[in-house]
Amino acid sequence: MKAMFIQSAAALAIAAAFALPVSVLAATPKDTLVVTWAIDDIISMDPGEVFEISAGEIMGNSYDRLIRFDVADPSKLIGDIAQSWSVSADGKTYSFQIKPGLKFASGNALTAEDVVYSLQRAVVLDKSPAFILTQFGFSKDNVKDKIKQAGPLTVTIETDKEYAPTFVYNCLTANIAAIVDKKLVMANEKDGDWGYGWLKTNYAGSGPMKIREWRANEIVALERNDNYWGAKSKLARVIYRHVKEAATQRLMLEKGDADIARNLAPEDLAALASNKEIKTTGTRPRVRSTTSA
Repeated sequence: MKAMFIQSAAALAIAAAFALPVSVLAATPKDTLVVTWAIDDIISMDPGEVFEISAGEIMGNSYDRLIRFDVADPSKLIGDIAQSWSVSADGKTYSFQIKPGLKFASGNALTAEDVVYSLQRAVVLDKSPAFILTQFGFSKDNVKDKIKQAGPLTVTIETDKEYAPTFVYNCLTANIAAIVDKKLVMANEKDGDWGYGWLKTNYAGSGPMKIREWRANEIVALERNDNYWGAKSKLARVIYRHVKEAATQRLMLEKGDADIARNLAPEDLAALASNKEIKTTGTRPRVRSTTSA
């Protein structure tokens, strides 16, 4: 059986197990999952810029945040790298205590300094999703005073006025609030760009999977991050292959060249209905191959 840790763009966290037929196992290793999907909407791998559905799923698997949604109950929030959090009596200052001993995929320690840098960087870069943070009164001019380190593992975030805490917390689960490796990003900074030129096509996270490669309109390759603080991915790698046509996705699935097809049309699903080795799952058409192997 193949098993993987993969997070959807909506829920941002999900654990799933995939069983594959012998014909598929012959084509790909047991610890590798191949997904066909139309991923030509991806324009960047920088969490400070990502704002597309496809890339959102990649970010959910490869970058940590302070907090995230509980997949078992999306109405609840759970700590990601934060072990505790609170808001002041006036409703304007949010404090987060970071879990000790965390590491990025690079091996660098993950501390409050990285969290502060990541959130400040997102505001200063001011890319499309930046409004998710700047709506709380942060700007290039004041963000260094509003988002600060209050200790090696403590971060404070001061908003311009009182907001519903659930609203603030929910916004901090977004990709724009993903935590990047300050040391690694700064080592690749050029002309004061906050590492933007480098991070568009590279990786500096701490999530369960790390981005090994992205070739636009072709492939995204993820591999297991053995430095991940939580449960390790049971899959060594996940390969997203850009396949625009639904019919081609179906053909690859039937031949065993893909394990999951993400964009099948109703006519493709109907054509696969009699194939007992292929199962549909999810709230929208998604197909995966199954067997008792």
